[in-house]
Amino acid sequence: TLGTQTDYRDGEAQTDPYSPEYVVPSGSVPELLTLATLTWGRGLPPGLAEVEMIERAREKCAWEATLPAMDSASNIEKRRKMMEDMERKEWAFREQEIEKLQEVRLEVLKKLLWRQEENQNELVAKRLDAHWQNHQKAKEEKIKKIQSNTALILRKLIAKRKNVMGKLERRDIIKEYIDFASQPYAPLSRIGYFPDNHSERYMVKNVYLNTFAGLCELEASLPDSVTQVKIKAPKPKQTVTKTGYIKRAARLEVALAQVHQ
Repeated sequence: TLGTQTDYRDGEAQTDPYSPEYVVPSGSVPELLTLATLTWGRGLPPGLAEVEMIERAREKCAWEATLPAMDSASNIEKRRKMMEDMERKEWAFREQEIEKLQEVRLEVLKKLLWRQEENQNELVAKRLDAHWQNHQKAKEEKIKKIQSNTALILRKLIAKRKNVMGKLERRDIIKEYIDFASQPYAPLSRIGYFPDNHSERYMVKNVYLNTFAGLCELEASLPDSVTQVKIKAPKPKQTVTKTGYIKRAARLEVALAQVHQ
């Protein structure tokens, strides 16, 4: 359950590699010190750009070694001219680096603009799709309403067509009572009839049905033929005629029984 951590640890959780301290002897300039500005994540591990930078530093050191001494006017003029040429080369190289950096930034900007345009197009497409869906829903609702209105108008026209001349027709009571969907069986509230009003008048109210004494009195008033049922045994069918012949129905029943067996 215990753990230790040292200054020189080496593991998966280590973030930056350890860089030991160093001491430079006087009078010496190690070439390795040119890489002191490079740190982990910023130049290390080195890539192509770092290698080119190291090569340019080496070329500059070699160029500085070839500069003439400042002991005469001709050497000073020659040295100044060489330094101006080197300065022009460095400026040209710097301009190339700036152009490359601008190109990279331009490419990044193009990608960002392209991505933003794609997101905007996707958002516009979603909005158009939602707008189209709403229009389709409104269109379907309007079509349903038109169809229902059309069916209603057609029914009205069919009803008017039955009596084009506008003649008054007498009420056919027999026809109304034959049709169970007519006014006597199913009255409509739109013509002034409300079947739910005064519904208590349809209830049967009788003293003989509401009390036990009334039921006994009602039972006593009934005849014996209602309370005492008499069942008479059926008489057997006559299968033989008066002259002694078997009836055709009896023969047919016997034949049917044989076929059934």
